[in-house]
Amino acid sequence: MAKSFKEVMKHRRTYYSLTNTALVSDTEIQDIIEFVVTNAPSSFNSQSTRVVLLLGENHKKLWDIVKSILKAKIPADAFEKTEIKIDTSFASGYGTVLFFEDQAVVEGLQKAFPSYSENFPGWSLQTSAIHQFAIWSLLEEVGFGASLQHYNPIIDEEVAKTWNIDKKWKLIAQMPFGVPAQEPGEKDVSPLSERILVFK
Repeated sequence: MAKSFKEVMKHRRTYYSLTNTALVSDTEIQDIIEFVVTNAPSSFNSQSTRVVLLLGENHKKLWDIVKSILKAKIPADAFEKTEIKIDTSFASGYGTVLFFEDQAVVEGLQKAFPSYSENFPGWSLQTSAIHQFAIWSLLEEVGFGASLQHYNPIIDEEVAKTWNIDKKWKLIAQMPFGVPAQEPGEKDVSPLSERILVFK
């Protein structure tokens, strides 16, 4: 029985312990990406979000890149803990979704609508966030767990070179996913009275 949208939202959590298994085919994963990119809203219908799906050896290569760059930047004693986290929480998964925003689109809108120019970069990030949430939720619906990571901008150059990414595509986030190996902990929820105002 299919989950309701509310159920999908509620069960979408951050999973750090992932396995390299899939409950659906690679084609079905690609279908999720294509569905969201086709249907998610964007500011001014900009359609500025760009998505790269990494599976198999390409998924592993991304996290090797992350480790290589971090190893050169942090002390050896601290890197060991970082490497374990990457290996067991991200690289151990089935794939990774990379989210980009096409700056050529953003710049084009800034030129076309100069009075809103300073707002378009922020609206672009909002557009990306909608895509991130939608893909994360639909991955959850088919049984995957995921997390959202931000190793950009330190990995941007190597990622662009490795997968021949357009220079105008700005990396926003990385979403490793796989079948969860364990359940997440309890989620702390701040009082709604401090977060919602209702006027009647």
